[in-house]
Amino acid sequence: MKVLSVASEVYPLIKTGGLADVAGALPAALSTHGVDMQVLLPGYQQVMAKLRNPVPVIRFDDLLGVRATILASTIDGIDYLVLDAPELFDRAGGPYTDAANADHRDNWRRFAALSRAAANIAEGALDDWTPDIVHAHDWQAGLTPVYMMQGKAASTPTVMTIHNIAFQGQFGPDIFPELGLPQSVFSVDGIEYYGDVSFLKGGLQMATAITTVSPTYAQEIRTSAFGMGLDGLINARADSLHGIVNGIDTDVWDPASDRMIAANYSLAKPKKRQHNRKALAEHFGFGDTDRPVFTVVSRLTWQKGIDVLTELADDIVAMGGRLAVLGSGDKALETALLSAAERHPGDIGLVIGYNEPLSHLMQAGGDMILVPSRFEPCGLTQLYGLRYGNVPVVARTGGLADTIVDANEAATAAEVATGFQFFPVTPDALREALRRAIRTFSQPKAWAQLQNQGMKADVSWDRSALRYASLYTELLTAKSKK
Repeated sequence: MKVLSVASEVYPLIKTGGLADVAGALPAALSTHGVDMQVLLPGYQQVMAKLRNPVPVIRFDDLLGVRATILASTIDGIDYLVLDAPELFDRAGGPYTDAANADHRDNWRRFAALSRAAANIAEGALDDWTPDIVHAHDWQAGLTPVYMMQGKAASTPTVMTIHNIAFQGQFGPDIFPELGLPQSVFSVDGIEYYGDVSFLKGGLQMATAITTVSPTYAQEIRTSAFGMGLDGLINARADSLHGIVNGIDTDVWDPASDRMIAANYSLAKPKKRQHNRKALAEHFGFGDTDRPVFTVVSRLTWQKGIDVLTELADDIVAMGGRLAVLGSGDKALETALLSAAERHPGDIGLVIGYNEPLSHLMQAGGDMILVPSRFEPCGLTQLYGLRYGNVPVVARTGGLADTIVDANEAATAAEVATGFQFFPVTPDALREALRRAIRTFSQPKAWAQLQNQGMKADVSWDRSALRYASLYTELLTAKSKK
């Protein structure tokens, strides 16, 4: 079957977070299940620079007020469709923000244009390829099912995946006339949301099926605590909601072949992992390598629980641990972590920003990966940790609860434990989890068992891809019966 995937970022062309990893891994994972997937994404400067032999396949004289071209390019076996609209995407900064880290004021137009282009493809704008199903990711692609419902592709099944319901693409009502949609769509049954326009709400309202990235998160977003104002809609569409846990690209994330780390190792040959611990210690200015190193690779935000972590920075050192942090985000949290690093030179290290090679080394050289998120739809960091023997310490929420087995007495005795869970997300609960982790680290045999069990875990896309393929098949079967 033919599936069009619509996403605002796709690894390895452009990445700010886990969405890119998922959108980048799905095409290859689904190809073994008979799915021919093409990926539509915006033509940011970073993307355009990486295209190989792009071929113009669709031209727009007026795509929501701008001229644009869709370029087709195949890179490493993946078929990409890139929306080249210089007025919208040829600018400095990241996918969503400018060089000063402020949101682009026309983000509504930029991603509405992406969705409108996707709908055109669904309607048959490509000469030799029309999708059987369209799969839209997050609010940036949320208007795709909305546009499709207004045209010739209204009967084409759509899947709307929520990677994080906290980001909803909410804009003032003044933009609605610019979207090219009938007035009837600006209603409680459409994209209207408390008087504003919500791209995500529109997609959730009109998609054939809704998925999110873990079974636990699928249940959490049905509650007022996690639904971010959309729990009523999610509950109304509960029969169409599916929780499918993410996998990771096990070719990219493989300690046995990873070129970004200091030394390759595997479950069968684990001793060379020590070279990575040494390289990580050198990078962050740590001294000896006997003390456990807690690593954090994350956006530095309240959602990720980084404020709780900063409260315990001194405690980590006092307990005999070290802390290595890579990320960026809230300036107050960045400042707090910088202050902690200044108080504890040689014990706490911080790199502000995004650094893909360093993130790999931190997984290969760290002892524990900390993910103290208040909510986490799925999380990929803990999956990378399992794969690399970097034992996860996670909050018991969302995908973290689904993918990590707590090292309690029963799980440890049964040799199924893979990490440490804690709840609630408070300094006291996290402190106790850190103590448990350090205590286990001091027992080499028990620690090796925990690492080995994690490295044996199936974190690939195999099972998840099968579930997506099965969902696609169900949607097409249901369509054929109408």
